[in-house]
Amino acid sequence: MKTIVTHMAPDVDAVSSVWLLKRFLPGWESADVAFVPAGKTLGNEPVDSDPDILHVDTGMGILDHHQTGEDTCAAKRTMEYISQVLKPKAKSQRPKDKIHKEFPDEAMERLVDVVNIIDHFKEVYFPNPTADFYDFGLVGIMDGWKLIYSDDHLRIISHAMEALDGIYKAMQNKVWAEREIKENGVEFQSKWGKGIGIETINDETIRIAQKSGYVIAVRKDPKKGYVRIKSLPDPRVDLTDCYNRYKEIDKEATWFLHAGKNMVLNGSMKNPQTKATKLTLREIIEVLKSKSK
Repeated sequence: MKTIVTHMAPDVDAVSSVWLLKRFLPGWESADVAFVPAGKTLGNEPVDSDPDILHVDTGMGILDHHQTGEDTCAAKRTMEYISQVLKPKAKSQRPKDKIHKEFPDEAMERLVDVVNIIDHFKEVYFPNPTADFYDFGLVGIMDGWKLIYSDDHLRIISHAMEALDGIYKAMQNKVWAEREIKENGVEFQSKWGKGIGIETINDETIRIAQKSGYVIAVRKDPKKGYVRIKSLPDPRVDLTDCYNRYKEIDKEATWFLHAGKNMVLNGSMKNPQTKATKLTLREIIEVLKSKSK
């Protein structure tokens, strides 16, 4: 039976390393997880002496980093280790599994970069580092779990692995959205500032666009035809006139103006009775552009 060993009261680096091995290293999906005092090995045996036992973030082996002076962490070394294992020796040996072919993808590399920052406590240099919203991240959540489940290290690992599944998926979606905006975004100028429109099924593009400095973001779903128009939550932006204009030029479509006046929605997968607009992305943008006159 394969076993992954890490230290008691696992931190983000330790759980990320376990997650990487169990999710991406072939044959290790069902590996047991064992815990030892920090720095120790399972049964005090020499580290890396048994191919069926991998120590992460402890033991001073290939998947530890405490014996090095490098700017690295156990998760980073684990990612590199898995990458080498999956690296095809010949074209005919390349795995058909898309995940394995792309490991590590950009989302994975960026995820592990954040783990490395956390492991070296560099989040103290984040803007406003004591702000409460940071406590909603994995570090804050795990700190709470350690207080609630102080003697149940496996439970912490299990919870954290599910959280990392979500973080990784969200990061992949983010990378995709960034690429969509860069390659397919249509910029325009509105009365309130710079805007961008894009045809994509990825709704994350709206949030990324607004976080990137666009006052108005428009997304049209190329499959469903639905449209989402959102502005920054700025009281100076009022989309009421645009909403009325859309209703006038496409009376058959379902239009909804949010109470905050910062969002106009057309169609929704949550309500199959709504009707998508026939307007093209450029026609939708033209209405927003006209407000700059």
